[in-house]
Amino acid sequence: MTAFADLYLRQGADRRLRAGHLWVYSNEIDSKRNTLANYQAGDLVRVLDTQGRLLGSAYMEPQSLICARLYAPGEERALDGEFFTRRLQRALQGREIAFDQPFYRLVYGDSDLLPGVVIDRFGPQLVVQFNNAGIERYRQPLLQALQALLQPEGILLRGDSRARRESGLEESAEVVFGQVPERVPLEENGVQFLAPVHAGQKTGWFYDHRMSRARLAPWVAGRSVLDVYSYIGGWGIQAAAFGARQVSCLDSSAVALEGVMRNAELNGLADKVTVRQGSAPETMKQMIGEGLSFDVVILDPPAFIQRRKDLKKGIAAYRRINELGLRLLAPGGLLVSGSCSMHLGRADLMSALQQAAVRAGCQLRVVEQGAQGPDHPIHPGIPETEYLKAIFARRD
Repeated sequence: MTAFADLYLRQGADRRLRAGHLWVYSNEIDSKRNTLANYQAGDLVRVLDTQGRLLGSAYMEPQSLICARLYAPGEERALDGEFFTRRLQRALQGREIAFDQPFYRLVYGDSDLLPGVVIDRFGPQLVVQFNNAGIERYRQPLLQALQALLQPEGILLRGDSRARRESGLEESAEVVFGQVPERVPLEENGVQFLAPVHAGQKTGWFYDHRMSRARLAPWVAGRSVLDVYSYIGGWGIQAAAFGARQVSCLDSSAVALEGVMRNAELNGLADKVTVRQGSAPETMKQMIGEGLSFDVVILDPPAFIQRRKDLKKGIAAYRRINELGLRLLAPGGLLVSGSCSMHLGRADLMSALQQAAVRAGCQLRVVEQGAQGPDHPIHPGIPETEYLKAIFARRD
């Protein structure tokens, strides 16, 4: 029998949860009835309103601002193998409808009612992230359910996310089942890649921009392309495969650029692809000074805005990098501007683009827009699950 404690919320703090959100903040609990010091990370609680009515089951993160995370809204349910099996089955059904090959994000945290869990699938290999101490306490039943459902060849546990670092948790990369090679194959939009799952960024690959990368095809054929913040070439290699005449990939990491060329060779595209190492802003300024120009410029930077208080500074950073991109873009060319900053709204990115165009002395026309794919579903009650933007703008 699973032992649940009761976690009472203060008056009015239940409204957001009743509207579908899954987070309980530390200042929302009834401190006269509950003391956070009495809980350990991962303790299971029944979340109750002031009248004692059940709002759902949650696990505790008492040292965090988000002190409890609901995993079973409206019901009392143990966090056990049966629960994980049901959640994983539901997530798998959604992905198998959307994708005909097993390369996708299988679990996207709160949107799949598995808060704190990220699972990326690379065919027979799985990469798992537990992003807080509370959910890590239940790693064994989750991993066992995952093995039973998918019979993978290997499971890699990546414990080096920013969320873990900020929580003071140990960072590691550990094969917890079977065998997982340093690089695993995947296919996206008909293009082959090798993802460095042990040491690469995040889980080794970014599935989220898949749909936007597919949109590149009609815009790049026969054209020159600059892929900035290229990592291992997710955008640039696909542009080359879609018929680009020449692709230049820019990244600060020599290891990432080795991955670009490895993936270019994998697809027989090495003669079309060149790499350049350096800081994106500084190298782009150098390229402008060299008189370089491209028909398509792709900007997919890391999140410039990690916290809401950084919004103003972050918008300025997006404006600056897009201005540099426009100065390298030929008239009639296409700028693809991406953002993975949750706190940056699409309207803010659009405004930063317009400011960049004014400073670069040109006009822009938005011709397409992209968002995260169906393996990163957005929970309509949790705005934080929507983070990805891509704007395709033609320079007039």
